[in-house]
Order: sequence, then C-alpha cells, then structure tokens
Amino acid sequence: MPAYRAVLFDFFGTLTRSVQRSSAHTTVADLLGCPADLLADLLDRSYYLRASGRLGNPEDTLRWVCEQAGAYPSAAELRAAVNARRAAVASDTRLRPDAVTALRGLRDRGVRTALVSDCTHELPAVLPKLAVAPLLDVWVYSVEVGRCKPDPAMYLTACGRLGVAPDDCLYVGDGGSQELSGAQRTGMTAVQLAAPDLAGHLAFNVDRSWQGRVLHSLSEVVDLVDHTPELV
Repeated sequence: MPAYRAVLFDFFGTLTRSVQRSSAHTTVADLLGCPADLLADLLDRSYYLRASGRLGNPEDTLRWVCEQAGAYPSAAELRAAVNARRAAVASDTRLRPDAVTALRGLRDRGVRTALVSDCTHELPAVLPKLAVAPLLDVWVYSVEVGRCKPDPAMYLTACGRLGVAPDDCLYVGDGGSQELSGAQRTGMTAVQLAAPDLAGHLAFNVDRSWQGRVLHSLSEVVDLVDHTPELV
C-alpha cells in the first residue's frame, strides 16, 4: 500500500527544469516601452503582489508595473504584451525528463496528485498545454487563491480538492517561497528537490535552512511512495 494518499508538487524548478528569463521577455519590454532590465527588476520586486492576484487581471497587473517605471502603454499595447509575456513564460518552461514518468507512476499506484504553485496569470494559461496537465488531479494557483506559499491556504486548498488530510500528503518542491517549512507546518511530509540544474534557478524567499530529506530527481518520489521513508 502506498505510503501517501497524495503527492503535491511545486511547478517551477520542480516539475520543470531551472527557470531563467529568456530573450523572449525583451519583446514584452519593447511592447510596454520599458527598458528590459528595469522591467525585470520591477517584476522581481513585485512578484508576491502579482502572484497573489492583488494587482488585478493580466492587463491591470502589467499597467501597474509599467507605471512604476513611468511608462504608460495603450490598451492595445498592454493586450499585446500580455500575449507576449504568456509566450515568453511558455518558452522558459521545460519539463524535467522524468516528470511525466513520475506522475504516471504515482497514478498507476492510485496516488492522487496536485500542482501547488506560486505563479502569476501566465501559468494557468500555459499549463493545460503541457504533457503533465492530464496527469495532475488538482491545480492550485496562488494568483487564483489570493495567497502565496507558505500560507496554509495554498496547501489546504489542495487537500480539500483532493479529499485528503495533510498528514496523508507528501509535498515536493525546490524550496522557493519557504514552501517546505510551510508544508510541514500544515502537517505534511516535505522533501526538497535539489537537482543539479537549480543552481541558477529564478526563485524567491528560498528555504535555505532546510534540514529535511533531499531528493535529486523526480523518479525518487515514486520510491518514497512505495516505501515508507525515514525522513530526517
């Protein structure tokens, strides 16, 4: 019998390889009339405001960001930039080679799965087109919940949709947004994915003091589900 009824996964840096902004984001900056380096800095500094949905819809969010830089794009330019940003995020998203295999392995074992991601408006539009989408039972996005990890609402929303208790869940993440300690506080078992490619990963508020179990591939998640782990 599986050691857990459900496994919750972070997305960026966990189901995907390391994320860095590609040159595709320059198109977004050009459409908004904002220098690319300034736009990147503003996006970084406003990440949790944007990821919690506090700045409104995609157009309103980019309008607010531009105003901080003294740029005032038209409605048409904002719409074009929203589409370009969605395409840029999609181009930055590369699934891990073992992501689909691991999710299939969990499904074959009768284990439910959830995506629990701090994200802005782009991921809900991008994810349905990815190979992992049909293998996830539940998708929980911070921009829709109105909270970011490590807020308990992110984890408990997933539990409610899955119909499981927190102590029946394994949480897997790279450690951004203090997600591992947050998962532990809700009663879940948490493990960190520390794949070699994550050294340059774009992440915020990382769990740098994590002392718990560390994995180096998603394939190891299936092994943990098959065998009750001795987590330290």
